[in-house]
Amino acid sequence: MQCSAKGCRRSARWQLRWSNPRIHSGDRRKTWLACDEHRGSLSEFLSARDFLREVVPMDADG
Repeated sequence: MQCSAKGCRRSARWQLRWSNPRIHSGDRRKTWLACDEHRGSLSEFLSARDFLREVVPMDADG
């Protein structure tokens, strides 16, 4: 699976789970994938909008 950052083709190592409280129910999560290089910038983008809920490694789901 590839990183969600624009133009990045690296393998994703992180799941950035987020939701927009104005349009998503409380338990609904969307997921962006991030490589190590883009984890910070994608997390900052989502956090600035108060959308980021959690960041977990790709293998966290088993």
